[in-house]
Amino acid sequence: MVDDTAQRQDGRDPEAVSRFVEHFAAQLVEAGMPRMPSRVFAALLASDTGALTSAELGEQLRISPAAVSGAVRYLSQVHMVSREREPGSRRERYRVHSDQWYEALTNREAIIKRWEDALREGVDSLGAGTPAGARLAETLAFFEFIEKDVAAMMERWRAYKQERFGK
Repeated sequence: MVDDTAQRQDGRDPEAVSRFVEHFAAQLVEAGMPRMPSRVFAALLASDTGALTSAELGEQLRISPAAVSGAVRYLSQVHMVSREREPGSRRERYRVHSDQWYEALTNREAIIKRWEDALREGVDSLGAGTPAGARLAETLAFFEFIEKDVAAMMERWRAYKQERFGK
């Protein structure tokens, strides 16, 4: 049964919010993100404040504190959420920022640069004229191409975001 009081206080249907969280989380899982971090991220994204405590996440998603902890650890590592202390408390809140996608892509860009370095070393080690060396050179060229497009796309995003949202 839906708590009508909760629905009236913030104008939302908790069941509809839950459906959105699970649906969006399923889309993230389809894209390769682990299930529990997907659910936690979707719940944070759907909260008005963009921040929830471990207890709030556990209650909303009906998951254990250990599951929340593991999900937040993953999301922190990929720069999709941050941790912050509640003033005057030992409790942490986990926050999703409006630029989480930008941060996640920027982090991926750093990973791509490391892959490029490793691939260059591989081409040198294997020899550019060998089949394996040629395959690595093509992979390196792909990542260099992607890196240029991502950098240009991020510049366009910053301009678009400023124009549309004033941020």
